Amino acid sequence: MKYMFGKYDWATLARGEAYCYLMTNGLGGFSSQTIVGSCCRNDQAVLMACTHAPNCRYNVVHRLRETVKVGAREYSLSSQDFQRHGLAERGYEALAAFSFVDYPQWSYCLPGVTVEKTLVLEEGRNTVAVTYRLTNRSGETVTLSVEPQMQFVPKGERVTPRQQFAFREMPGGAAVESNGLTLYLKTNGQCRGHETTYCDTLYYTKDVEDGKMALGRTAANHTVTFTVEAGGQGTLELVMGLEPDLSPAAEVRRKTEAFRAEIRTKAGFEEALPAHLSLAAMQFISHRVSTGKKTILAGFPFFEDWGRDTMLALPGCCLSTGQYETARSILETFAAYCRRGLMPNLFPEGTEQPWYNTADAALLFILTVYAYEQRTDDNAFVRQVYPVMEEIVRWYQAGTDYHIHMEVDGLIAAGDGDEQVTWMDVRVEGHLPTPRHGKPVEINAYWYNALRMMEQWARAGLGTGAEAYGALADRVRQSFCEKFWNPALGCLRDVLSGTEADDQIRCNQIWAVSQPFSLLPPEQEAMVVETVYRHLYTPYGLRTLSPEDREFRPFYGGAQLDRDLAYHQGTIWPFPLGAYYLAYLKVHGYSAEARAQVHQDLALLEPALREGCIGQLPEIYDGENPVASKGCFAQAWSVGELLRVFDALRMAE
Repeated sequence: MKYMFGKYDWATLARGEAYCYLMTNGLGGFSSQTIVGSCCRNDQAVLMACTHAPNCRYNVVHRLRETVKVGAREYSLSSQDFQRHGLAERGYEALAAFSFVDYPQWSYCLPGVTVEKTLVLEEGRNTVAVTYRLTNRSGETVTLSVEPQMQFVPKGERVTPRQQFAFREMPGGAAVESNGLTLYLKTNGQCRGHETTYCDTLYYTKDVEDGKMALGRTAANHTVTFTVEAGGQGTLELVMGLEPDLSPAAEVRRKTEAFRAEIRTKAGFEEALPAHLSLAAMQFISHRVSTGKKTILAGFPFFEDWGRDTMLALPGCCLSTGQYETARSILETFAAYCRRGLMPNLFPEGTEQPWYNTADAALLFILTVYAYEQRTDDNAFVRQVYPVMEEIVRWYQAGTDYHIHMEVDGLIAAGDGDEQVTWMDVRVEGHLPTPRHGKPVEINAYWYNALRMMEQWARAGLGTGAEAYGALADRVRQSFCEKFWNPALGCLRDVLSGTEADDQIRCNQIWAVSQPFSLLPPEQEAMVVETVYRHLYTPYGLRTLSPEDREFRPFYGGAQLDRDLAYHQGTIWPFPLGAYYLAYLKVHGYSAEARAQVHQDLALLEPALREGCIGQLPEIYDGENPVASKGCFAQAWSVGELLRVFDALRMAE
C-alpha cells in the first residue's frame, strides 16, 4: 500500500504536523518525524537509538536543518516551529510530495532545482541513512547543506546547558561524542565541524496539546555540504549511527525492502489493508537483551513492553502474520518469569525486579498458548509450559498478590485499596477514575476459558485433573450467568462490587462473547453484541463507557489529570474492536452476510491508517467524535486485534 500526500496536506505547518511516519529497528529504536520533516513532539527523532534493547533509548539526532543555496538565493527544506513567535523553518512550502511505502520519501521543488529525499532506518542496528538526489536545471551552482540537530539524551529528557559535544573528522565522515555516546557519520559530502551552537526554542505542538513540555533544545557542531553544478545531477548520502562500520545507504535501503517483503510474504494476506497491517505489526517486535528473546513494545512513542499488552497483541501481531517462532520466543520469556501464578506486567531494566500488578496477563498467557497451539500444532511447546499454566490456576484458586483470588462461587476477585490490576488501571492523585475492585467481567471470562483449556489439555494427556477443571468451569459458568447478567439492560455487568459501577455499560463485556468457550446462552451473547453496538461502537473503536452515563467524558486532552480522568471514561480504544467483530461473527455463525458486513466495516479503517502515524493504528480517540488519533500514535494491540479479525475472515472463507 502506497501512501501519497500533496501540498494540500501541508497548506499550513500545523496541518502538516498532523501526520508522521514511523520506522523501527527491532531493537527498540525508531525514527519518526512529521511528513514535513519537523518534530512536534519531544519524543520524535531522526534517530532515536536504543543502547540496551528494548527500552534504553537515546534521542541522538533529533532533526536535520536542511538548506539549499541556488546562486545567491537560499531556501529551506526543513520545517520546524520555534516558540510560536512567527519564527519557523518553512521548508514545507517547497515540499511537493510525500510518500511512504517501505520508508518515507520527500520531493521538493525549487526554482530550477528538484530534491528527492529518502530516510531509512536499518533493521537490527542503530543506523539511519538519508539521501538527497539533486537535479539542477537552474543554470547556477547549487549547494545543499545539512546540519544535524542533536540531543544525545535519554528519550524524554532535555539537553542541559553544560552538555558538551565533541567533533572529530574521520576518513569519509566524522564522529560526535557526548553523554557517553559516539555518533559516527559516513558521507560523500564535505563534513566540517564548527563551534557548538544551541537552539532552545523548538516548539512541540503535540506535546503542548497533552500538557507536556512545550520547548526543546538541540545542539549542532558540524555541517555536511554537497554541490551540484549547473545542468548536473548528484546524490548526497549521509549515514549516521552508533556503530562505526556503517553500511552504505543503498544497502540499508535494500535490506529494509527485503525485510518488509519477507513479512508480507509470510503473512500471506491478499487484501491490501491486512497486508499493510502485517507490516505495521512487525514494527512493535523487538529484541530484549535481558532475556535473549523477542518482546512486543506496547506503543510508540511512549510505551515499553507490558505483559498485558503483549498477550493481547501477540495473537494478531505474530500468529495471524505467520511469525510463529517469534510468538514462541515471547511466550517462553513470560513462562520463565511467572511468579506466584502471575505474569510480569512490566520488565524494568537493570537490576530492578519485574512488576506483577496485573490480574489478566497470566490468564491471557493460557489463552495465548491455546491460540498458538491451534495455529501451529506445536504440542511439545504446550507440554513444556503446561506446569506453568497449572501453577497459574493453583495460585488463582488459592489467592496471590494484589488480592487476586477465587471466591466460593468460583469467580475471580482482584484488587483492593489503590490497586488497579485490570487494563482500566489509571490511578491519579490518590483517585481511581475507574475503580474495578471486585469481580471484573473480562477477568472471569478469561478465567473460565483458561479452565476449559486446561481441561482439554488434561484430557489429551498433558496432565491430570481434567474432571476437576471441568467441574470448576461448570461452577464458574453457572455463577457468571447468575451474577453478571443484567436483564434490565440486556447486557453484562462490568464488575461485581456492590457499587453503582457494576451496571455501567462498558466494552469489557465483549470479551465474554469473543472467547472460544462460551459462557452465555446464544441469545444472551447476541444481546451483548447489540448493546455494545448501540452504546459503544464506532468504526474506529469501542467507547469505554456509554455516552448516556453521567461519568462519560467526551474529550481526551490537556493536563495529565484531565487526560487520566478521561482515559477509560468514554475514550475510544481501537483494540476492543477486534473482540467486537469476532463476537459479531460468532453470534451470526460466520455467515456470508456477517462476513460481508465485517469486511465492509473494516474498510472504514483505511482513512485511519492515513491519519496520524501513517500506516498505523493509534492508542485512542476522543469518546464523542473520533476525528484524530491521540495517545500513542502507534499501538500494538490496536493493530494486532484488527489483524486477528482479518485472519478469522480469511480462515472462514
